[in-house]
Amino acid sequence: MLANVVEGIAIPFLGTSLGAACVFFMKKELNMMVQRALTGFAAGVMTAASVWSLLIPAIDQSEKLGRLAFLPAAVGFMVGILFLLALDRLIPHLHMHTDKPEGPKSSLRRTTMLVLAVTLHNLPEGMAVGVVYAGLLYGDGKITAAGALALALGIAIQNFPKGAIISMPLKAEGVGRGRSFGAGVLSGAVEPVGAVLVIFAAGALVPIMPYLLSFAAGAMMYVVVEELIPEMSAGEHSNVGTILFAVGFTVMMMLDVALG
Repeated sequence: MLANVVEGIAIPFLGTSLGAACVFFMKKELNMMVQRALTGFAAGVMTAASVWSLLIPAIDQSEKLGRLAFLPAAVGFMVGILFLLALDRLIPHLHMHTDKPEGPKSSLRRTTMLVLAVTLHNLPEGMAVGVVYAGLLYGDGKITAAGALALALGIAIQNFPKGAIISMPLKAEGVGRGRSFGAGVLSGAVEPVGAVLVIFAAGALVPIMPYLLSFAAGAMMYVVVEELIPEMSAGEHSNVGTILFAVGFTVMMMLDVALG
């Protein structure tokens, strides 16, 4: 079981690191249309993961509440949204293709704030992996090893383009390949750290596992609605982001149902 947990935590981080490694093999920055397509795909994966891997298990684990089985999922989801909203306001960060930082005023370098922006995106995913594997270790059997692996694989798939999206533009701005790669890897390091912390904490919080699962879902959906959907729709009108959103959603849904 421990080996499954270590594997599940490492897989998403590996996806980000492999994506960041594109800086060593690609000469030019990713085309804007490609970035929008990859962002749409990531949004679709995260949306499906929030539903099938987090919210549905949260509701299933609350079935003893009868008609109120939705309550822990609803409360946890909203708390997750508010938690990410607070982080968004408290941490200075800068998103790609914009010169206006968000959060409090800061003298941090542009590259640092770019990494912080992606780190904010990755934090909910690390929490989601940690909560699911905590449910596998301490839960009541509603979460299976295959289902937890499906979530880890789905997040790793959508982390690959995110690693490239952070490292390639940095190289285009004149940052060295090694530093660009390091920034991409660093942005994904929060995922295994967050996952491990959640797993340790969840051991004492088993009775509120449905709240934790839906909390992670809310945090992920905040990222999707606040950042990913606007990014995939920015600029000249195109349906590529919407199409890839549907593809990402379908891929994650298939993974969860087939492996879960």
